[in-house]
Amino acid sequence: MPAPRIHDSVWPQLDALALIEGRPLVITDADEVLFMFLQGFEAYLEDNGHYLDLSSFALVGNIKNAATEEMAPVEVAKDLLDGFFRERTETMTPVPGAAAALAALSARVQIVVLSNLPEASRPAREKALALAGMAYPVVANTGLKGPVVRHMADIVKAPVFFLDDIPHNHTSVAQVAPDVRRVHFIADPRLARLIGPAEHSNHRVDDWAEVRLLIERELEALGW
Repeated sequence: MPAPRIHDSVWPQLDALALIEGRPLVITDADEVLFMFLQGFEAYLEDNGHYLDLSSFALVGNIKNAATEEMAPVEVAKDLLDGFFRERTETMTPVPGAAAALAALSARVQIVVLSNLPEASRPAREKALALAGMAYPVVANTGLKGPVVRHMADIVKAPVFFLDDIPHNHTSVAQVAPDVRRVHFIADPRLARLIGPAEHSNHRVDDWAEVRLLIERELEALGW
């Protein structure tokens, strides 16, 4: 199996980043880390005749037709997810405490939002972040996040912290950038209860005040 690589659509976005060598970096996911994705997606599904059966930590495969109770075909589920990002990205509710914690940390770190979403939805995500007081650079990624995180870590040559809700993204980062500190974060308590700490994360923290303290303490311990 070939090693994961950075998708062609991501390279121009990475080249546009103004990362500073020698300054610590926080790389954070958006959905269920900065924005309450699940709440917004459930409302969108309801408006479109479907609902999410939260029996497992998954989206595609858990979407059901509200009228028939039948599982939505994969193609329908993907269309609903794409439609949600296209129509509702700008109006998603921010995770409590995220903006304040990142604002405080920004005195010591640089911040990049690394989110797996359609590239066409990136401007809407940037607008939503700005409206929520989190106007940080956004990279719309495709595929596993490890290679992108490795690339950014190689540029900054300083401590890097990675926040994400999906366990396989932590595994990906651990495999190619093991020196990056990995924080497993899930904002929605229903999702958080469905899954324990990601196997390849260093920490599981679901509160932004605690994330801030964790990062500040680790930076101090490392002499940063």
